[in-house]
Amino acid sequence: MLSSLLLAAALAALPARAVVLEGQRFDERVRLAQHELQLNGLGVRAAWIFKAFVAALYVPEKTREAQQILDRDAPRRLQLRMLMDVGPGEIKKALVRGMQKNASEAEWAALQVRAEAFSRTIDSIGTAREGDTINLDYLPGQGLMLAVNEVPRGPVIAGADFYQALLGIFVGPHPVDTRLKRGLLGQ
Repeated sequence: MLSSLLLAAALAALPARAVVLEGQRFDERVRLAQHELQLNGLGVRAAWIFKAFVAALYVPEKTREAQQILDRDAPRRLQLRMLMDVGPGEIKKALVRGMQKNASEAEWAALQVRAEAFSRTIDSIGTAREGDTINLDYLPGQGLMLAVNEVPRGPVIAGADFYQALLGIFVGPHPVDTRLKRGLLGQ
């Protein structure tokens, strides 16, 4: 009995398995509310010679199929680790453009009010600083929750369609960066 307890304590003390990219350590599993999510993949968002952030995508079950990630109404986390300072104007412009590129006119029309609310949240945060961690979490029945360095920011943005459009920027048919998409899909 005592040896079983010691073994359990020793196993609990072992560090969680992690993956490192660009000096950023990502756990292979995270908890979102009562859900355990697995690291699906990692990628770096780079433009020209600048590396803006490392992104990690956490899902209930790993897949290399973007459409499965986009279509499934399940808990998910997109985590961004900033590698440089990025102002709110640049973030909003990238998000709005990316969502529009991956949505039909009708879909975009249905998203606009929520996109404006999300933009106001980004404005209220200000500049994302090098070293900041931004979690873009989704829970079915609740919506998108944004946190910066584990501090919740702004209102919850309702709708699986909004989170799908947001993820579309990264893994949709017209991603902002194809290398980043491949990384997030574990390819």
